[in-house]
Formats: sequence, structure tokens, C-alpha cells
Amino acid sequence: MKYHIIPVTIFNQNCSLIWCDQTKDAALIDPGGDASRLCFEIDKFNVTITQILLTHGHFDHVGAVKKLARYYDVPIIGPHSDDKILLENLSEQCKIFGVPPVDSFLPDRWLVNGDIIIVGLEKYYVLHCPGHSPGHIVLWNKVHRFIHMGDVLFKGAIGRTDLPGGNLTLLLRSINEKLFSLEDDITFLPGHGPMSTIGNERCSTYSFK
Repeated sequence: MKYHIIPVTIFNQNCSLIWCDQTKDAALIDPGGDASRLCFEIDKFNVTITQILLTHGHFDHVGAVKKLARYYDVPIIGPHSDDKILLENLSEQCKIFGVPPVDSFLPDRWLVNGDIIIVGLEKYYVLHCPGHSPGHIVLWNKVHRFIHMGDVLFKGAIGRTDLPGGNLTLLLRSINEKLFSLEDDITFLPGHGPMSTIGNERCSTYSFK
């Protein structure tokens, strides 16, 4: 498993380029904006984009999706269908934050808990973790013990629940039942900010109860 983190937009959202080192098949996770910059970065790695993967439907994670899907002629996969209303109302989300509008779209495939995403020879297991948004999913590479987390859990913090679709009760349940049930040494990349591990956050001074 290889990955390259490309922070995009004024929100420094962690877009990830992931690829299989053997086949060079690659995917983009949460291309939230700055499409031209993303293309420039991708060109450095001599990989083939085969799909775009989405953890959830907030505008700062999907802003460049339509443009890049057309450019690379690849499918859009995820999130869970419970985020359909967010993807259908992206312009309204943008108004809340006073940023340029993003065109609405729907993915080519919705994801559900337990699905497996294949990138080359790599497997990513889907965990549906609602709370930050209803249809939020995370992508777990069991072999390399690595999770692309989106905005569920951060280093020293949890995802906000004051955005459209947020629900604190569901978020805490997702963290405690889906994530804190995993091993301590699993590293994760959140949607914003630095990486951490499940163990570090389980032992954090922040309360997740």
C-alpha cells in the first residue's frame, strides 16, 4: 500500500492518493477541491487512477469530484446512501460557509458496511460510521493496519456534529463500537490534521462516552 497526502482548499482537507505498488492502480479519496493541483501531484507518481472514493458528502471532501471523474473517466464510489441528501444539496452547504458553489452529483455506487474496495492488489474494508454525517464511511486496510478516517475521529478530537446530518449520539456509537473495538496499533489519517492511532485516541484525555 502506498499513499500520498495532498491537503486541499482553505480547510486543509487531507485528500489522499492511494495506490498498489505492484500494479500502479490508484484511487483518490475525498478530492475536496483544487482539481488542477491534484492532477499535477498525481502525475508525479506514474499511477493510473481507476476510481474516486468518498468517505462522506460534505462539500470540502467532494468539491473536485465531478471534474476529476470526467477528466480520468472513472467511477465515483461511496459514501453510504444515507448521505444522498448532502450530495444533492451541495450548493446549500457552500452557502453556509460562504464559499463558491459546488455542483451536485450522485456516485456510481453507494457503499454499505462490510463492502470491500479493490485497488490493484490492495483491499479496503468499508465501515459505516454515521454521526458526522449519516452516510459516513471509513476505509480500513487490514493488512497494512491503516484507516482512511474522514471526519469521524481526529488526533485528540472527534468529528463535529453541528453540520447538516450531524448526530452526536450516532458519532459516539460509531467511535466506541466500530473503531475502539479495533487494535491499538492501527494508524489512521483523518480528514484534517495529523495522523494518530486507535490506541492513542482510546487513551486520550478527551471523553468519548
